[in-house]
Amino acid sequence: MVPPGRTRMCRLLFPVVDVTEHRIDLDGLEVAYLACGEEGRPLAICLHGFPDSARTWRHLLPALADAGYRAVAPWLRGYAPTALDAKGRYQNGAEVADTIALHEALGGDGDAVLIGHDWGARIATGAAAFAPERWSKLVTAAVPPAGAVAQAFFSYDQLHRSWYMFFFQHPLSDAVVGMNDMAFIDRLWDAWSPGYDATEDLAHVKDALREPERLTAALSYYRATIGGAGLAPEYQAQEDAISQTPPQPHLYLHGVDDGCMGADLARTAEAFLPVEGSRAVLVDGTGHFLHLEKPDVVNEHIISFLRQD
Repeated sequence: MVPPGRTRMCRLLFPVVDVTEHRIDLDGLEVAYLACGEEGRPLAICLHGFPDSARTWRHLLPALADAGYRAVAPWLRGYAPTALDAKGRYQNGAEVADTIALHEALGGDGDAVLIGHDWGARIATGAAAFAPERWSKLVTAAVPPAGAVAQAFFSYDQLHRSWYMFFFQHPLSDAVVGMNDMAFIDRLWDAWSPGYDATEDLAHVKDALREPERLTAALSYYRATIGGAGLAPEYQAQEDAISQTPPQPHLYLHGVDDGCMGADLARTAEAFLPVEGSRAVLVDGTGHFLHLEKPDVVNEHIISFLRQD
């Protein structure tokens, strides 16, 4: 493992905790991740989505460390500073494999927990279902379980919100999203989390996607999911696991004002959380990036859930 890089000091509602940046080789792919908390503690892996970066977890990582976890947040493959995949494999199933490999490489055990937002919610669900012995609990946010999405995704209102997914299938989208310092991404954040000042987050997102090949990698996740383009057969089993129901207790969180995935999808989510101890929570006054908009509220929901027997 490459020695830690730069260190950030995080002071929130918790004691000052070091958040350090690391590199690790996962089956030939160099993955960058943030880490917080003492090594040897139970592992908590936090997975980001699009358009986002590992720094989206800057509020939660210290809270998890304070709660007794070794909290880590990787950048997805293709998102700088994680390496580009030499074979161009950008799909949720590949990330399921990366997440399991990260658990193995960092010495995780059955007490580990998974936390995912947006794409990270799908990836975390797939990892929990594919390798259930590795994880004790699952927390997802902003993208409901597959069954709930299937029930409501094709309504007019949700298709209207999801237009960008279909636009990303066209190769022209690479140029459009990259124009004017990625102003397209600014507008997505404005629409998805109305009223939230995303200045700090957008700087991190653009650092991760500024190079054209990075942006193409990020859009390729949509091309694999919607159109099946570039799906790698070696990750088919991991891809299939994403639509399964994990056996762990599952907390699902959703912003009432989410402009990306409507709250109507979230209201059906609890029916797809059959494991005892699971629950769905709608968070008032938040949109798609609820963990950034009300971190104190969202962190409390997550820590309380992880602490309950």
